[in-house]
Amino acid sequence: MTAATDRSQRWNRLLELLADTGRLSVEEAAEQLGVSPATIRRDFTALADQQLATRTHGGIVATSVAYELPARYRGGDAAKQRVAEHAASLVLPTEVVGLNGGTTTTAVARALAGRPDLATAELTIVTNALNIAGEMVLRPHLRTICIGGQARRESYELHGPLAERAMAELRLDTLILGVNAITAEGGAQGRHLDESGINAEMVRRAERVIAVATADKLEKTALARICSIEDVDILVMDTAAAPDALNAIREAGVRVDLV
Repeated sequence: MTAATDRSQRWNRLLELLADTGRLSVEEAAEQLGVSPATIRRDFTALADQQLATRTHGGIVATSVAYELPARYRGGDAAKQRVAEHAASLVLPTEVVGLNGGTTTTAVARALAGRPDLATAELTIVTNALNIAGEMVLRPHLRTICIGGQARRESYELHGPLAERAMAELRLDTLILGVNAITAEGGAQGRHLDESGINAEMVRRAERVIAVATADKLEKTALARICSIEDVDILVMDTAAAPDALNAIREAGVRVDLV
């Protein structure tokens, strides 16, 4: 594990703890993460510099509306975190990157925001997810574009004619695509028609599509097809995935990265 990845994971864990308590002291955080108080002080300063927390005497307090997200968006899944870190590492510093909604793409967004090499880059984030936009807009080194539309409360995704019209005017270098299911035969799939429609438009506007999913999504089916498997360039998945199902996806021309 690189120092940058280790730091990014520490920051995400600190944000999770902050989401639960609203405030953290240096001593509490150092004990929870098993690192030195000096390391925590540097991490607290970095989070404050990115406007993700407010520095106080001896600690930090929460300032971002992103901390009000349900627990499922706060991380803690090791396989999902590995998928997110790897997918984020595939993004080039000057790209326009699309992210649809979901817990895995939220983790990818946080991993992107934590990459030190992007602090002076020209990365642009395009998303239809309110929670991702709310977190990324606080990062001064990232340009964040949130497309309009009707918000779905369960996933924070914007969808509908307004979202599709806005997306039709944009282009993406890379789309990080979260899915509810993926198979060689059925391609990338989603549970909801409206969300899958805007996700399909994002696929059409992207030069490269990176699907991100944990192994439990493999060989499942969902209501709506987002795109065929041939439209996916790279699938990032954890090593618990079934080999036969992965081989069928590879045979369709998709690069599969297991982490």
